[in-house]
Amino acid sequence: MTLPRRAFLHQCLAIWVAATASPPRGAHAAIEPDISPRPTGTPLGIWLCIDPSGTVTLLCNHAEMGQGVTTALPMLVAEELDVPLWAMRVRIAPPDERYLNPHFGRQLTGESASVRGMWEPLRAAGAQARARLVAAAARRWDVPEETLTTRDGFVHAPAGRRLGYGSLVADAARLPEPAQVTLKPRDQWRIIGRPTPRLDATIKVDGSAIFGMDVRLPDMLHASIRMGPVLDSRVEAFDATAARTAPGVVTVVSTDDGVAVIADRWWRAEQACKRLDITWREGASASVGSAELRARFRAALADGEPILNDAPEGDVERALAEAARVHAVEYWSHSLAHATMEPMNFTAHWHDGQMRLIGPTQYPDSAQYAVARALKLRPEQISVETTYIGCGFGRRVETDVEVQAAKIALAVPGRPVQLLWSREQDMTHGFYRPVAVNAIRVGLDGDGWPTAYDWLLSSQSIKTRIWRNDPKRRDGTMFEYCRPPYAIANRRFRAVHTDAGLRVGFMRSVSHAFNVFANECLLDELAQLAGKDPLDYRLALLDPTSVYARVLRAVAEKAGWQDPAPEGRARGLAMMYGYDSVLAMVSEVSVHDGRVRVHRVTCAADIGTVVNPLNVPAQIESSVIFGLGACLTQEITFERGRVQQRNFDDYRVPRMTDIPAIDIELLDSERDPGGIGEPATALIQAATANAVSAALKRRIRELPMTPERLARVG
Repeated sequence: MTLPRRAFLHQCLAIWVAATASPPRGAHAAIEPDISPRPTGTPLGIWLCIDPSGTVTLLCNHAEMGQGVTTALPMLVAEELDVPLWAMRVRIAPPDERYLNPHFGRQLTGESASVRGMWEPLRAAGAQARARLVAAAARRWDVPEETLTTRDGFVHAPAGRRLGYGSLVADAARLPEPAQVTLKPRDQWRIIGRPTPRLDATIKVDGSAIFGMDVRLPDMLHASIRMGPVLDSRVEAFDATAARTAPGVVTVVSTDDGVAVIADRWWRAEQACKRLDITWREGASASVGSAELRARFRAALADGEPILNDAPEGDVERALAEAARVHAVEYWSHSLAHATMEPMNFTAHWHDGQMRLIGPTQYPDSAQYAVARALKLRPEQISVETTYIGCGFGRRVETDVEVQAAKIALAVPGRPVQLLWSREQDMTHGFYRPVAVNAIRVGLDGDGWPTAYDWLLSSQSIKTRIWRNDPKRRDGTMFEYCRPPYAIANRRFRAVHTDAGLRVGFMRSVSHAFNVFANECLLDELAQLAGKDPLDYRLALLDPTSVYARVLRAVAEKAGWQDPAPEGRARGLAMMYGYDSVLAMVSEVSVHDGRVRVHRVTCAADIGTVVNPLNVPAQIESSVIFGLGACLTQEITFERGRVQQRNFDDYRVPRMTDIPAIDIELLDSERDPGGIGEPATALIQAATANAVSAALKRRIRELPMTPERLARVG
């Protein structure tokens, strides 16, 4: 694609105007870590602080990594507190057990749980603060509370009297927190459910938003690092003589898993790293190769010890034995890297017996404890300040970079040091999405309807790797969407924890990705065997009044499913539930010379209450784009424990020219909010695989669908 210079400048100007003109008057969502002045004012509970001007600061227990929580969560507070959204500011909360997300009991940003988890707590916090402010005004005026109202940051009394929240907050803070509050009914909402421009748009366009890489402190140094060729390599010995003499180098330090050069500038540190002579002690993963992994995962299906998700339904073995036909398939999904746009980084400062950490983390309390454990310090000696995150996708749940940065900072006490990985180090030292093979047997009656469903997964357990869970214990993150909602009388769902010896981690949509791919592609196969349309086949297996049938009918109508696809194209359908949301999707593709082009994606979603209707479609669009890479081009392969992909030239993320038209319909719902940052990532992979199968008239059972892999499909 070529873009004339004038057109490029026009588009840049349009983006600038949209970003600077859209947010409400005076609004911004500048995250204020400790590198900025602490918010002034008076706390009202653990979540809110109001200063004399009436500005309300939310201590947000979630990281902002592009998903829009620094707009959505202030909207919850502003609605119940009765303040204009432009009066809200956001400060990311430090590690503290008071700020755990009640959804999973951790101070963790993930599982599409920010709005889901804080839907009630933050509205309640706003309502409690409002009640205290009203009570304070009632005392000052000596009038009954029920005669007062609130609006736009003021308490109003009859006869036109009013007091601003800033003038009342000191008195309100001395009053007890109300034991119970009544939240606004839906018909009184003025903020929730209204399309709201992102409050952080302006500062992200003008460059004032502070991401981890943007942190600058007085007298700060910079570090680059070299880690071993194998994922579990450790430093045996190193010679830094040549590196120490490079321009700007301050010192060289081992972090056990790597050797870091500290210099006055990052580029000088990076260049000096090339002069290091390191002897590595390779670990067990040095024997791992992609071919061996494939054999290991398949062998586990036959020889492993399956763990049940829950009690089987009916008698699966008997139903299979009595079936008119048994259809057995395997679906393969391979390793992926997170490949975040902002490479891994963190800033650390060791001074006066305290370790200050500043950077992009999805899991600040885990970072605090990991560094304390590694350095043999007390957790209270570790502070963690969270910046904006240039993509997380689950990679920044890990704490390896924080520990490295802290160890490096010990070598230069009194001076902050920022560790920044190169893209090559980032790509070859990730915590990858695990390989997964879904082996499914389906018993069919004479008309092609399923009577038995035996689902077996072989994959590596992420929770066993991260939290050292008992490998014989069920890992729920392997069973997401294992149970499709279709009516099948006899069903069994099992998984084998297959230790591949690799560093695996959570990735956007986690096991939904490979389980939705397997289950929804298999439904298409069953429809084909029965000689039925994939939509009609699914609907026949669902309660017609269910939300599943509703989203399927909605996406079919919006995509024009009943009409023929344009010449040279084919369509694929998939449906899923996850994160308390239900979605259906149609992908329209063409295939030329083995290369897949996705032209149009249509999505219908019931995600419950939509807090910000302007942000949710953006979340779905980003999930679709992220999932397309996993579906079509991206794969991490191994040879003797070494990752073969090193940068974006051989790990291809979707380019602008790859992006399809994306049509989205959000269905009306009064349920509590569901999550939307992750599910479409899984769904696009299944819908696109079904579309490619329809185009080629051959079943696709392995991702990614590279030209080389498609050429091998029989």
